[in-house]
Amino acid sequence: MPLHPLDLELPKHVDAALAGYLAERRALGERMEQSFTGAVDALADFVLGGGKRVRPTFAWWGWRAAGGDPDGELAHRVLTAVSSLELIQACALVHDDLMDASETRRGMPTVHVRFAEEHRRRGWLGASERFGLAAAVLIGDVALAWADDMLFAAGLPTDALQRLSLPWRDMRTEMLAGQYLDVLTQARGDSSPGAALSIDRLKTAAYTVERPLHMGAAIGGGSPELVAGLRAFGADIGVAFQLRDDLLGVFGDPAVTGKPAGDDLREGKRTLLVALGVEFGADVLHDALGRPDLDAATVDACRARLVEVGAVRAVEERISALTRSALEALERTPMADPVAAERLAELAVSATKRTR
Repeated sequence: MPLHPLDLELPKHVDAALAGYLAERRALGERMEQSFTGAVDALADFVLGGGKRVRPTFAWWGWRAAGGDPDGELAHRVLTAVSSLELIQACALVHDDLMDASETRRGMPTVHVRFAEEHRRRGWLGASERFGLAAAVLIGDVALAWADDMLFAAGLPTDALQRLSLPWRDMRTEMLAGQYLDVLTQARGDSSPGAALSIDRLKTAAYTVERPLHMGAAIGGGSPELVAGLRAFGADIGVAFQLRDDLLGVFGDPAVTGKPAGDDLREGKRTLLVALGVEFGADVLHDALGRPDLDAATVDACRARLVEVGAVRAVEERISALTRSALEALERTPMADPVAAERLAELAVSATKRTR
């Protein structure tokens, strides 16, 4: 069955919805306080400067699975509503880069680095790094607040808003709980596989795949059976998505990922890859983790050892197993539109076999 034009060009429509909304908010901010436009422009650059639009895509297909009609009058309102998920993502990434002291994102300076550089260039008072930190915190907060505003101004019917309030509320709490658990785990030096998987489920799986699907199905008035099936599918694919991200964080090509090679090691990320590497005897990781000055030779040594001890193979096997279980859950899930089942199966594969 052929895809609808909205299905085929969904990321383009999401970009247009975000660009329009951010332009409206910029105009309001300019009337409120001229200097605020610098912060809004930074947020717009960040949101519109890249990204795979994974979260709105899964939310859209959750709605389609519940019988959402792309030719219906609600289609563009739903598109606007699911696009708000990119502002949740922006909040998470801006704050994550700050907490991890990352210098680049998508090949460009991170938000806190950008504002620290502006502070130095203009010769303002105080510490440049502290100004960059404060600006990034506030810009991330703006993204989170505007995600709410964009969602609830999308024009969805009242009953749809009531249904999606649960996944929307829980998704934001799960994301923040996962962020805190990530910071806490690094502070404790907990390199156990269980801790890594707990972070993956809360910080990534829930708000990347599971809850967006839940949200879309809720907008469409999907049955409890549909919601349960989509959430089971989404939970496994979401973890597999993060495990692929973990591998790319150590082995990815910087020209493709937009981040320096081995950045996750420098940041001291306690990923499942690292946890299994430690468990399997990759002792070189002990001295490498969390060292900002980690050189290329040590990164290469860590990579080689992770391969030698079987940690990379184990993570790849976990990704494959999670993908299989997710697809099995999908097959058992009753959907109003068979096109949705086909597309979700395709998305499961593309999300877990990507190179960036």
